[in-house]
Amino acid sequence: MSTPDVTVTVIVYNDAERLVRAVESVRRQTHTDLEIIISDDHSTDATPAVAQRLAAQDPRVRHLRLERNSGGCSAPRNRALQIARAPYLMFLDSDDELPGDAVELLLAAHREREIDFAMGAVQRVRVDNGRRSTWMPHLVAERRTLDGIEADPRLFFEHLSTSKMYARAFLDRHDLRFPEGIHYEDQLFSAQAYCLATRFTIIPEPVYRWYVAPFAASETASISNQRHKLANVRDRIHVQHLIDAFLAGSGHQSLREDKDHKFLKHDLRMYAGDLPYRDDAWLTSFADIVTPYLDTLAPGAFARLPRAERVVVQLIRDRRLPEARLAARGLGHAVGPRTVTADAAGRTFWGERVPESEWSRRELSVADLELETRPFPSAQFRHEIKEITRGPGASVDLMIRTYDPALRLPVGPQRATLLIAPGGRRIHVHFRLSPVRPGLFEGHAHLDLAAAPLPLQGFAGIRHPLLRLQHQGLSHTGLLLAPLAFPALTTRIPSHHLTVEPEGHNPGRLQVRWEPVGLTARVIRPTVRRLARPRVKRAVRLVASALK
Repeated sequence: MSTPDVTVTVIVYNDAERLVRAVESVRRQTHTDLEIIISDDHSTDATPAVAQRLAAQDPRVRHLRLERNSGGCSAPRNRALQIARAPYLMFLDSDDELPGDAVELLLAAHREREIDFAMGAVQRVRVDNGRRSTWMPHLVAERRTLDGIEADPRLFFEHLSTSKMYARAFLDRHDLRFPEGIHYEDQLFSAQAYCLATRFTIIPEPVYRWYVAPFAASETASISNQRHKLANVRDRIHVQHLIDAFLAGSGHQSLREDKDHKFLKHDLRMYAGDLPYRDDAWLTSFADIVTPYLDTLAPGAFARLPRAERVVVQLIRDRRLPEARLAARGLGHAVGPRTVTADAAGRTFWGERVPESEWSRRELSVADLELETRPFPSAQFRHEIKEITRGPGASVDLMIRTYDPALRLPVGPQRATLLIAPGGRRIHVHFRLSPVRPGLFEGHAHLDLAAAPLPLQGFAGIRHPLLRLQHQGLSHTGLLLAPLAFPALTTRIPSHHLTVEPEGHNPGRLQVRWEPVGLTARVIRPTVRRLARPRVKRAVRLVASALK
């Protein structure tokens, strides 16, 4: 057999259904001189039969079955490396795909100049809604060749092994293989590849299609989506220690702050966003696991975080865990604290007490948020629903508290408005917020969702009510945080099922879901979608112009 140009390894475990899609995406590559190794981690479903059928259909496909299940991604990749025949190597997971020209594009980068690996853009596809986005787009925005990771340490954030084509000689020269027996093996492997590579090329074109199921059932969720397991936290911390040891031992200690910043900004940030949904026992164990490692990080890595993230991290380190849970609800959404506290020197800190250590005072300072001076439209308030009561029909009564930590609102009742816009047409619900004490207002709003004007074809989707305040001719619109757990309220309105529920992730907003039913779902919506297709619209325009 002639030597193929590229070997693409497809790793699989009990994924017979999606394996076909993954392998077909490789078979359809515009560059055809390749081999495909299906590396099966001892599946117990129909995967072996599917793999054998695919191998029988195409001589480029080889089926490798491990003698026992390894429980991870590393062993299937390493075993495939042992038998791969090509000078260039790629890796694909069975639930993902390669774009049609991925091999051609990456191979062209290798043939253009001598490099250790080439990498391209990763297209993320949400399986729940089909939305597409580019993973770490700022890192792959332009074509460039770098003489080592020191030229752009931000690349530590792009730690996927699957977005790259490696020169086999590079991997063999450094005996670079995937670490077995641990999770998050990509992070260590990629950190090593970045540091050991003399030169690598980045191209802006998509070379990998990553299907993401953020709300998959726990038994089918990816490792990254099993953050509710404390073992998952331990695995992440363990691999960070391995990366740190590698950096120190390979002469790359100067990159430690960049790598630590990546850990805080990416790895820890994912857990931080989940903190509102964790109970006290979990939070305590989480702090026990992460705090000793946080104590080893470079101080400069903390200073590079946005203030809201620094606050959450420090509250964890200070064991102020209920407050960390509270602060985490505002991450990424400009939600203010409930209250702030000033010391004798007038310095202002997050929460109800002055931090004890100088480091904590630095991290919990909110001076750079400019709570008192920033323009009113971007002011930081906090709107929380304290009570939800079902009203008649499709209405709900909400008891709302607005926290004004910088005392931006004048003393006295404030006019407020709830906004929600299903189908593009907005409902306005006006109500009054009355002062309870300085910095705290409270009010009741009656939200009748049956009054929402819906389009002819109905509306299928989710909307989150917003709260608007007005002051001196300016308006401020912010999130409306719901109780994290309350029974979903369901009802029927004309042509729709309606559900009011907690968001269940992210900051935990109030969530309203519309689902068309009956004639609207069966006939009207499909008809409108067909008429809205570009080809139909063009035909209508042509007929209309011909009749003029």
